[in-house]
Amino acid sequence: MRAARLIKMVLLLQSRPSMTAAELARELEVSERTVTRDAQALSEAGVPVYADRGRAGGYRLIGGYRTRLTGLARGEAEALFLSGVPGALREMGLEDAASAARLKVSAALLPSLRDAPRTAAQRFHLDAPGWFREAPAPGLLPAVADAVWDDRRVVARYRRGDTEVERELEPYGLVLKAGVWYLCARVPGQEPPGQEPSERGPSGAGAHRAYRVYRIDRFTAVEAVTGAGVGTTAGTGPISGPGPGTGSDSGPGTGSGPARFARDPEFDLPAFWAERAEQFARSILRAEVVVRLSPEGVRALPHAVDAAAAREALAGADGAGADDGGWVTVTLAVESEEVARTQLTALGAEAEVLAPASLREWFAARAARLALLYGPGA
Repeated sequence: MRAARLIKMVLLLQSRPSMTAAELARELEVSERTVTRDAQALSEAGVPVYADRGRAGGYRLIGGYRTRLTGLARGEAEALFLSGVPGALREMGLEDAASAARLKVSAALLPSLRDAPRTAAQRFHLDAPGWFREAPAPGLLPAVADAVWDDRRVVARYRRGDTEVERELEPYGLVLKAGVWYLCARVPGQEPPGQEPSERGPSGAGAHRAYRVYRIDRFTAVEAVTGAGVGTTAGTGPISGPGPGTGSDSGPGTGSGPARFARDPEFDLPAFWAERAEQFARSILRAEVVVRLSPEGVRALPHAVDAAAAREALAGADGAGADDGGWVTVTLAVESEEVARTQLTALGAEAEVLAPASLREWFAARAARLALLYGPGA
């Protein structure tokens, strides 16, 4: 509806100094011509929308104008109370702050919407960890979360195999994946030569090159870089201490840069995580097998193996087509022959392994053993 779009346009302009017609069109999912008409309509309605001309121009609100749109619909109110993940907030030490925020929003709702928190909680619940595993929250998670919120450099010690490694990090964001917490951080000084972080762009040359992912449950210590370059150890004191750091990287709790870092405005946490997750999934698929699949095997393949690998294998088989019985031959990327045994066994008689020979021989021997168990006279 146009009214909802106009309200959204006002809120967008209220939250930013200015926006170009292209930016507004992208956010509102309309054409730039429609943005121009909407801006004119708002101006005629008394909303002080000003259009700056020229290459650097755009739309902005003048005179410090702010609207007070306090009327939430029921769906909006219920969605608001679904936005928090109670378990994650608790593990990051933010449960009290989130509870206070929800209470304030509840108090501002119309009486007819006061039951929105209860109705939403009764209908939806997120249980992030996988089945049969209860991953405890890392003890250092609250300290890391504080540093993420405060854009504060930290010196982290973490386990790498049988050794411990210490590194200064700029903590950009936290990700909760299948019950496991990860830190996405930038390593200072590792930008491409002659290129500042803000020059990279989200997908251009060098994008995300200096960022790394760490499992927080492998951290053994997290210390903030303070004004004197000496960190405050998490567990013995809060992460605090403004001012530039002057320490070296030679000992625990020392930092080589300012206490706080300037966040790269081009960094996109969801895009970065999706990119790294895909890279990780691909990196472990180091072997290939050739498999002949029945129509049922084609349907079941994405549920038995890596879904992305299955899609690529089936896409590669589209050109060859199916034989008279509807069977297709695919080349499938797998982690190893040992893993492929377990995965392809789930397809039963709907898959025939053609290569490598060692894997085909393993399935032939398994089939022979099954025939002894279930064949006539067994």
